[in-house]
Amino acid sequence: MDHPNPVNEPADDIIGETSAPRIAPAERYFNRELSWIAFNERVLDEACNPAHPLLERVRFLSISGNNLDEFFMVRVAGLKGQQVQGIEDRSPDGLTPSQQLAAIAERADRLTDVQQTVWLSLRDQLAEAGVAVLERDQIVGETAEWLEKHFREQIFPILTPQALDPSHPFPFIPNQGFTLLFDLRRLSGGEPTRELVMLPSTIKRFVRLPGLQARYVAIETLIRRFTDVLFPGFEVLGDTSFRVIRDSDLEVEEEAEDLVLYFKSAIKRRRRGRIIRLEPRPDMPEALDTLVREEIGGLEDVITDTQEFLAVGDLAELVEEDRPDLKFPPFTPRFPERVREHGGDCFAAIRSKDIVVHHPYETFDVVLAFLRQAAADPDVVAIKQTLYRAGKQSAVIRALIDAAEAGKSVTAVVELKARFDEEQNINWAEALEQAGVQVVYGFIDWKTHAKVSMVVRREGEQFRTYCHFGTGNYHPITARIYTDLSFFTADPRAGRDAAQLFNYVTGYVEPQKLELLTLSPHGLRETLSAGIDAEIDNARAGLDAAIWVKLNSLVDPLIIEKLYRASAAGVEIDLVVRGICCLRPGVPGLSENIRVKSIVGRFLEHSRIIAFGNGADLPNPKAKLYISSADWMPRNFDRRVEFLMPIENPTVHAQILDQVMVANLIDDEQSWILHPNGEYERMKPGKRPFNLHRYFMTNPSLSGRGAALKNAGSVPKLTIKRD
Repeated sequence: MDHPNPVNEPADDIIGETSAPRIAPAERYFNRELSWIAFNERVLDEACNPAHPLLERVRFLSISGNNLDEFFMVRVAGLKGQQVQGIEDRSPDGLTPSQQLAAIAERADRLTDVQQTVWLSLRDQLAEAGVAVLERDQIVGETAEWLEKHFREQIFPILTPQALDPSHPFPFIPNQGFTLLFDLRRLSGGEPTRELVMLPSTIKRFVRLPGLQARYVAIETLIRRFTDVLFPGFEVLGDTSFRVIRDSDLEVEEEAEDLVLYFKSAIKRRRRGRIIRLEPRPDMPEALDTLVREEIGGLEDVITDTQEFLAVGDLAELVEEDRPDLKFPPFTPRFPERVREHGGDCFAAIRSKDIVVHHPYETFDVVLAFLRQAAADPDVVAIKQTLYRAGKQSAVIRALIDAAEAGKSVTAVVELKARFDEEQNINWAEALEQAGVQVVYGFIDWKTHAKVSMVVRREGEQFRTYCHFGTGNYHPITARIYTDLSFFTADPRAGRDAAQLFNYVTGYVEPQKLELLTLSPHGLRETLSAGIDAEIDNARAGLDAAIWVKLNSLVDPLIIEKLYRASAAGVEIDLVVRGICCLRPGVPGLSENIRVKSIVGRFLEHSRIIAFGNGADLPNPKAKLYISSADWMPRNFDRRVEFLMPIENPTVHAQILDQVMVANLIDDEQSWILHPNGEYERMKPGKRPFNLHRYFMTNPSLSGRGAALKNAGSVPKLTIKRD
């Protein structure tokens, strides 16, 4: 279980002296896994949204495919592991692992059926728009001649057909392995034979024909078209293909003596994890189907889902086509005016006043500029940085290496347990160490998920600490599509707290008497609970009582119970939860004062914002406002190092609350409303539709403009009023 307290018996010190009314778990919470599938259904629905350009719809379809793969590799794999071990722990909504797996299989089947239908529709629309994906019978004439030459020269040398007979046993199929099977017979006669061809992971899924007209052929279509080249002297009696998904979650063993060596070994083992999902084509002959099922082993533990087009995530390759007319209009993020006003001097800008930067509308380059300036500044003596996901070509890593080579004291906390980025992070850690950076890997059993950077600079006879606190990763690529907040401050309290955070991770020195920050796993849940309690007290005192929260996921049963209790007391609660939400809103007697919405659109909503009304409704300069690296999940509260930062500067407070938070609440073009029965309904735009992504793409930020406001007039503040 994620927490030692049973979900039906909330801990008194967290929840309070009483909790919300006793309602059966199945009616109290949504299942986490099914809620995630519901989120991916919303992503898939964007592939059907006619408001999006055609290739962007293909992108959404591919994202839904990749999402589902990862879901099976991690979440379903975990449930499978529990089922195999006979573990019958129930989820907060009362389901055993076996019951959850059955529900997941049914819901995932429906989702993949829709994916296939959507792809067929998009394929036809792409063809009409001049981006064709050719089928086997369309490969004729000059097209066939060019493709055969390409196949012989570029693809044939990479493929390795393998006979399946007593001397050639069925080979190992790696995770996400795409495999073709052929039933063959020699033209000269003899018994039929079977051949297997695995598609190498290094080969692209689609081949683009030369010319201005965009024409693509899937690699498996190409192989089937030219079997006479691959199998000369054979007649093809039948062919099919399948794909497997394996358990890819890496469990960290507490007795691991060398974490780096452990992860290097574990990454290799990931390819060979237990098969969780088998995806055969519907045309697979019965004999081949039997063969595959017998050979992959553990059939009773495998979820099977038939798909016409395998590996939907690979459709992302088509989005690379140079057709601006079929994509979102290009968007260039702004560089904060405040930094420009100080001649590009990040330290001077931060020293004058706290700054918040709203990504991707404002460029992540300001974070890189902060680090590069620190690396080059002779007065900077130390840099400390957490690294969770930094990307493959990371300018952040380059800045830290430059700083170390310039003789500065540089410490990097590299999180090896960042799922699916483990190998990349190991590589970065080795490069940093070679440059003289002190690399620390943090806790064995906890992830360091807080995104914090601190720079210590000599100024006169004293040292000043400049800090960056982010809701997102130090990843220049995802910073272009994830909405996140970067908060820069030279507040001495923040600097002292950040130093304690780093000492905690590097030396296990527990923080004492923090002045601003709250950290998990020590006190974050309790601080949030205290904020909710304060709103309950306001409601009981007859004051306005409200809570506004923006998260990626809401799962933690104890916090959910606390929100139920606040609703029962009359606190008005608005939650913007992009992904998983286990809280059931709008239930009479339980949560009638709680509203939940999800936003899915051009950018991926990623920032975490928490606001407690503190006795007044929005707009409200008195509200207690926080940003955080943590979602409200047991793992974030109990098994990760996270931060919660209060926002006190009035300008920054106004931007985050009156603009960012309110824009999320009033958006009606990209929003879905969660109903008490678990169904999400897309909002219908009102008479004056509002799209928060469009708003922030076309309106300048408040904090980042500085003196430019004097010339341009006041940036509009959004407001929210309840009927």
